[in-house]
Order: sequence, then C-alpha cells, then structure tokens
Amino acid sequence: MSEVAAPAGAGPQEMPSWHYRFGFIAAVFGMFMAILDIQIVASSLNEIQAGVSASSDEISWIQTSYLVAEIIMIPLSGVLMRWLSTRVAFVISCAGFTLASLGCALASNIEQLIVLRAIQGFMGGAMIPITQAISFSLFPRRAMGAVQGVIGMVVTMAPSIGPTVGGYVTELFSWHWLFLANVIPGIFVTLAAWRFLDIDKGDKEVAKRLDFRGLILIALFLGSLEFVLEEGPGDDWFSSELIVWMALLCAASCVGFFWRVFTYEFPIVDLHAFRNLNFSIGTGLVFVVGIAMYGLVYLMPLFLGGVRGYSSLQIGEVMFVTGVAMFFTAPVVGRLTNSVDLRVLLFFGLTLIGIGTAMNNNLTSESGFWQFFWPQIVRGIGMIMCIIPASRIALGTLPPQELGNAAGLFSVMRNLGGAVGLAMLDTVRDWREDYHWNQLIPALNEGRVVVQQQIDNYQAMLIGHVADPYHSAVALLGQRFGVQAQVLAYNDIFLWLGCIYLLSVPLVFLLKKIEH
Repeated sequence: MSEVAAPAGAGPQEMPSWHYRFGFIAAVFGMFMAILDIQIVASSLNEIQAGVSASSDEISWIQTSYLVAEIIMIPLSGVLMRWLSTRVAFVISCAGFTLASLGCALASNIEQLIVLRAIQGFMGGAMIPITQAISFSLFPRRAMGAVQGVIGMVVTMAPSIGPTVGGYVTELFSWHWLFLANVIPGIFVTLAAWRFLDIDKGDKEVAKRLDFRGLILIALFLGSLEFVLEEGPGDDWFSSELIVWMALLCAASCVGFFWRVFTYEFPIVDLHAFRNLNFSIGTGLVFVVGIAMYGLVYLMPLFLGGVRGYSSLQIGEVMFVTGVAMFFTAPVVGRLTNSVDLRVLLFFGLTLIGIGTAMNNNLTSESGFWQFFWPQIVRGIGMIMCIIPASRIALGTLPPQELGNAAGLFSVMRNLGGAVGLAMLDTVRDWREDYHWNQLIPALNEGRVVVQQQIDNYQAMLIGHVADPYHSAVALLGQRFGVQAQVLAYNDIFLWLGCIYLLSVPLVFLLKKIEH
C-alpha cells in the first residue's frame, strides 16, 4: 500500500464563491430527493395498493419501474452534461422529477402510477451522478473531506430513512403525500440550480455524434438486467417464461453494448475510466457496499414485519438508528479523509460493516429494537467510512473531463450492487428457510412427550372455538416451526453477508494512495 496516485487533472485550487456553493447545496438536496424516493414507498405499499386498486403482483412494479428507469438514466448523465451543460442537464432532470412526482400523487390507477414512477426515476436518476461530478469540479482537494462527507451522508442516509419517513407521512396524511412532498422543494431546487449552477457550457457537437444504437443497447441491457434481478426471486427465476426471455434479452444486449462501446469512435458511455486502477477497485468496492445499503434496508423490515409483526411505523423507528449513526459520523469521517490515509478508513469501514452485519446472526423470534441497536450503530459507522473514501479514491485521480461519465458509472455500480443484493437475499432466504424447515420437521414427532404436551395445550385452548381442535393445534405448532425456520434463515444471511464484507477487505491493499 505504498504506491501514490497523483491527481490526473489540476482541478480547482480555490474554494468556489458562495454563488456556486448555493448551487451545490441545491444539487445535494435534489440528489437526496432522488435517492429517498427509491425506498420511501417501501413501508406504504399496502396503502398505495388499496388506493389504486392494484393486485399484489402489480404493486411491486411501483418500485421496479423506478429502479429500472433510474439505472438507465444514471450512465447517460455524462453525455447530457457534455451536450447541454451541467446546469441545463440538472434543471431538466429536477424539473422532470418534480412534475412526475405531482403526476404520481394524482394517479388514479396502477397503470398511470407505474408509468409516472418510471418517468420519476428516469428524470431523477441524472441528479445523482451530476451532483457527484459537481463536487469534484467546484471544490479543491483540501475541501473534499467535508464535501464528500455531506454527499456520503446523503447517499447512505436517504435509503435508510426512506421507509421511516414514508411510514410517518402515510400514517399522518396519506400515501399521496409521499409524492406531493417533492413538489415545493423540487421547484426551489430547480430555480436555485438554474440561478447558481452556471459552471460550464454545453457542446452542441455532442448531439451530432450521439450514438443512438449505443443508447438503445444500454437501455435494453441495464433495463432488462434490473428487471430480472428485481422480479426473478418472486417468480422463481427461470421457472417464469418472462424471466427467461428478459435474461436472453439482457445477455444479447450486453454483448451488443460492449461491442459497440469498444468499436465506435464516440460511444454513449466511455469505459476508459476503468483503466484507472483506483477507479476500478473503488467501483468494485462500492458495488459490495451497495449490497449493504439497499440489502439490509430490505432485509430488516422483512424480519421485523414477517417474524415480529411490526407495523411500518415500528419498523421505521428500529431502522432510524442506522440513519442517526451515519448523521453523526459523516462530519467526523469527512474531516478524517483530509488527514488520514483513505485506504485505512476504507479498511476499517469494510471491517465494521462485516462485524456489524454478523452481529445479527443470533436473532430469535423475540428479537426487536435492542437486538438491532448496536449492530446498526456499527454498520452505520462502517458504511460512512466506506462511501466517503470510496468516492474520493475512485474519482479523485481522474481528469476533469472524465468526471461526469465516471460519476455515472460509479453510481450505476452502487445501484447494481443493491439490485444484485436484493435478488441474492430473496433467493438465499427461500433456500435456507426450506433447508431449516426440513431439518426441524423431524422434531415434530407426536411420539415425543414434549410435542404431545404442546399439542394438548393448544387443543385445550382451541376447544369450543374451532371445528377441529386437534388438527388446528397441529397447524399452530407447524406455524411455530415455520417461524423458527425463518429466523434461522435470517441468521444465516446476516452471517454470510458479514463474511462477504470481511473477505473484501484485502482489496484495499491493491489501491494506490491518494495525495491530500
């Protein structure tokens, strides 16, 4: 870990004026809204389902359509910045996101809501990498600690507090306010970005050489990939004919996309940034971190809701701990990145995520707030210690002209990590639950005294309440076994996820040191 990577481009040497700082603040707020809206509906799907008269299969598309559209737009943001300018690209993105949010609130059926959520995700997706690129374009290296601390806090906190905020908003008002809440802030962010983000000029020549074939191929590739990862676990993967066809489309468009990128003079996405070792390893690590950011936000509500029977508000209150830990840690880590080797912070960050995740491998059917409290604290600190250094390591040695494109690739890898994580968690959970059920079921033997006693107790309790007390008693005991199988499956997942992070720690030693 002794080699030093020098900056590829000079970059700004002085702090920007308050004119541009206001523009950056507006961009960060827009980025926060775009990321928050990925998870804000997660705890309110039942209310939305009732409001638009949707089936259980249809309602999942509210999240899937957003994610598919967002992941298509993110890598295209670099082209938009070069063509339209940073300011125009961001303003169009934020204005479109705001209008789509208003449309979502006014949607009267599930078809309208799915289409408008896709537009919302597509338009909002560009705000994420554009904000990341703005930070490296405006601020000098000595200020990067504080700047990336703010961005890291937004990127990690928004998914964590999304279900909490969504639960409270729906409980206090209605599900429509999940989207209406974006309108007023969205208008202010759009106006502020137009007024304060005039940092460069667009190049009209970019439009003339725009690679439309590459555009279609990347949309098909990333869109179908996200679809397969989102819908695969619920449809038992390749048992579904639609999943099979989408996987084939993904494979074909993937080959076509990479062939186009490496053979066309002006590709829609420039992959040359991956020649930079720090960028390649940094994006690989953020892919792994994305599993924790989105995967654990998905896994904990499943446990708390499915095993403990918690409401959306109770789940939000448990998960809020992670957001609080990140909020107070981000400024400290941001300052440390100016004085401590970024690789050291990344080393301890990955280690803490691994330990904090594995700490939840001994859950029971009674586990609640306090059993998740300290593991969330440890994980929250670890995630901040990964995200902030990872972005500086990955993007800090690239020349200014590559930042917009590279920031898009960086964000795509984080989101793909989340998508792969969700698909993996669902599949592993079903597999391990079946495994533990098959291991536990031999114990449900009526020849055992303890089993017969439990059946007798249930039977006595049910007499006079059901037509067949005996079989109802056996069914209740089977339910208890099912819950225990679920708990053991969750324990396996937490342990294995922790091991994944601990095993990724050695990658840090391949990185080159970044000069402060």
